Order: sequence, then C-alpha cells, then structure tokens
Amino acid sequence: MAHSQSLSSALIITLPEPLFMPNHTVADILRGLEAKTFSSEEITKQYLDAIVAHDPRYNSYITVTATAALEQARAADQARQNGNGGLLCGVPIAHKDIFCTEGVRTSCASKMLDNFIAPYTATVVSNMANAGAITLGKTNMDEFAMGSSNETSFYGAVRNPWNTDCVPGGSSGGSAAAIAAGLAPAATGTDTGGSIRQPAALCGLTGLKPTYGRVSRYGMIAFASSLDQAGPMAKTAEDNALLLQAMSGFDPQDSTSMQLPVPDFVGGLNKDLKGLKIGVPKEYFSEGLDPSIGAAVETALDEYRKLGAEIKAISLPHTHLAVPCYYIIAPAEASANLSRFDGVRYGYRCENPKDLDDLYTRTRAEGFGAEVKRRILIGTYALSSGFYDAYYRKAQQIRRLIKQDFDAAFKEVDMIAGPTTPNPAFALGEKVSDPLTMYLEDIYTIAVNLAGLPAISLPVGFTQGKPIGLQLIGRDFDEASLLAAAHQYQQRSDWHRQVAPGSV
Repeated sequence: MAHSQSLSSALIITLPEPLFMPNHTVADILRGLEAKTFSSEEITKQYLDAIVAHDPRYNSYITVTATAALEQARAADQARQNGNGGLLCGVPIAHKDIFCTEGVRTSCASKMLDNFIAPYTATVVSNMANAGAITLGKTNMDEFAMGSSNETSFYGAVRNPWNTDCVPGGSSGGSAAAIAAGLAPAATGTDTGGSIRQPAALCGLTGLKPTYGRVSRYGMIAFASSLDQAGPMAKTAEDNALLLQAMSGFDPQDSTSMQLPVPDFVGGLNKDLKGLKIGVPKEYFSEGLDPSIGAAVETALDEYRKLGAEIKAISLPHTHLAVPCYYIIAPAEASANLSRFDGVRYGYRCENPKDLDDLYTRTRAEGFGAEVKRRILIGTYALSSGFYDAYYRKAQQIRRLIKQDFDAAFKEVDMIAGPTTPNPAFALGEKVSDPLTMYLEDIYTIAVNLAGLPAISLPVGFTQGKPIGLQLIGRDFDEASLLAAAHQYQQRSDWHRQVAPGSV
C-alpha cells in the first residue's frame, strides 16, 4: 500500500468516545482523522499531556519531543487537508531509543550515550515520518537492548501498567509500557532474542518480529548484527499491519536489507484460515511452562480450529539448545559491536585519564552497566584464541541445526504456535541477581531470531491479572499470514481490547 488514506470498509469500527481513550488503536485514530472527529494536533497534544501527567509512574519514556511533535502534527493536518498525506498521516507514535533520530538524544538507555545527539536518522524513523507518523518521543529500554525485564536501563526500570510492581519485559519494555498505559497508540521496538514479543506478551499487546532483512537496520544501534530486527508494537494485528507497511522496504544503506516487494499487509488481514495447518511443538509444553499459560494457549488453539485451521503436533528437537547457542553468538557479536564505544570518538569519556589505556578502561568501566559488561566479557572470551572453535564455531553449527528444525517443520505445517513466554510478568528485582534464570524467560523466542524467521505475539488471556501471549511463527517473509491469523483471532476475542488498570 503506497500512500492511500482509505482503510478497508471491512475493518471499520466505531470510534470510542470521548476523544482520548487509552484503548484507541492506530486504525481508530486514522478513522477519527478521516472523519474530522479530531485533528492530529488535538490528539497529539492529549498524548503529550498524558505523558507529562502519568509517565512518572511508569518511566516508559527517556526523551519526549513535544515541540517537534506538535509541529509535525500541524503539518500532518495540513497534508491531510491537501489530500497528500501518507498511510499514517497524523498518527502519534513512539520510537525505541535505539533508533538514531537527527538532532535528538539517542541514548540506548546507557550512560555511554547519555550525551549523544544523533547526526542522522534511522531508516525506520524516516520511513514512518514519510508515512505521516508523529514522533512523541524516545522510549526506555534495557541498556543496548541487553535484557528481558527493562531493569538494566541507565534511566531506571520501567514498570508494567498491569501491575506496577512487575516488569514490562525487555528490551523494548518502554515501548510496551507506553502503549499499555495509554501514552502512545503504537511504538517501534527491536527484537534480538524476543525483545518485541516478550514485552508484548507481558503487557497484553500485539508485537511482530519481522523476517531478518524485511526492515532496514540502518541507524539502529547494533547489539548483535545477525539477530537484531526492528518491528512494530501496538494493540492489534491490524495496527501492526499498518506499521509494518510503513516501515518495510529495501534500503541500499543496509547490506542485510532484502530487495523484495512489500506485500499489502493490511489488505490481506481477512484472508480465510480454512485449511491452515498450525504446528504445535511438544518442546514448548514441557517442564518450566506455567500451567495457566499452557491452558490459555490451548484455548486459543481451539478458536483456530473453529476458524478452520488444522492443529498438528510437531517436534523442534534442538529447542533446548537455543538459549546456550544464543548466549554465545549474541555476546560475541556484542563484544565486536560495542568496541567502538571507547571514549575517543563520541559518547561518554572518563575525566582526566592518565594515558590512553586509562581512557579506554575507565570510560568503558564507568560508561557500561553490569549486564552489558557481562555480555562483552562472555563474547570476548568466546572469540578469544583457543576458545573460538570450542564455543563460537560450535554455536554457529547448532544455529544451523535449529534452522533445519524449522525448515523440516514447515514442510508439514504453514505456521507454528506456542506460548510466547513460560511465565507471566515477574516482580521487579526478582531475577536481577540470577541472570541464568532471567535468560530462560526467552526460551520460546530466541530460536526464531537464530533462524531469522518472522513471529508475532498476541494476547490470549490472563493469569493472576497478568496478560498471556500466544506466539505464531511463520515462514521466511510470510508476515502477511501471521498478521491475518492474529487478526482473525482478534475478530473473535477481546483480549487485545482490555485496558490495564494503571492506564490513562
């Protein structure tokens, strides 16, 4: 879909009243703008006011770009009046603070980049701006996207709007919390091992990790280059389709960007699911899964049966190796990527260094947090002489086996379903001192990144008042089928319409 403003009449729903509601979706806002129920400037101002009034409770934003947002909103209103706005013309959104934005602080939630003003704009941000989206600000995250709870941020932990004593998930926890709290209708995130899907599950949202190469990585500060992928987070699959439509496309500035046409994600949402084959890996329902999450996933699969899908048991035999494989490859790549932060070129620099060695060592010791240092050390060790073959090369061989598991499964089924996380949102501070336990929270999501596949998490229930997520995994570059499957389920359920008790 290029620059059309219209949405399928099959998707029309009544716009909630009053003007500002925490459960407004992107599609709701677009319809309200089309109907002139409100202007972009009006709704943008209401979101900005809500951020000022309520975000101190959640800490979901690092930087709020209020002046620029209102200027963009006025320009969007004028563009809409002239009939030349983009797909998202006038819709306010937030960006994870891992995307460079020219003239705006881009910190990656690290002391190392606390004073960094980006000199250029990431392709994801510029694509969204070209589609007419308004940037409310930059959201909090785990430092350099390393974490599963959004507790490693230099700017403090983010709180989950469903239970402010709990984590929102990570590393895109600020984006997830902002949406769940009603402080943005949608946001961008990045997913290296589950960092869109896991916080989406813990905050009751729909979050999509696209196929590696579908969305440009240019201007996205690197954690693990062969795993990182940008994607959308919002209330619904419909909103994710709109956002993915805007952010996707080939980018010559990114050597990993695939030169493929962008499908009509929005137009394909009502695709009939009759005959769809969904595989359910036995490994996803083993020891460690909260029984209430397993039950909610089974209930959701029953709905897919009613929609005409066939549910089939499958096996992904190397699933148990995904976490140790990931925690060799990702830290190794992080060790290489983060070597550029040395106090010489940009970012934090220690005071009064005695010599060059002192500059390097104190800058990195003072500028990086504990989790980032841990992963740099693990990665450097895995790449060091005498250990490369034993660890890094072996992990890459296991990665190939994991990809082959998925390849074999997709000869039998069209997509794969299971829980997004083994547990619901856990308490702040509960797992900070036990990183291995924390790492296991990504056990169902990590393999998808190792294989480069697309996957979506959507809400399918609650346990103890906390949201539960279902994960659907698709074939390479088949995001359209995942979005359609999620949308069809959401037409028969209202989990995605539930409002967090702590929201605006």
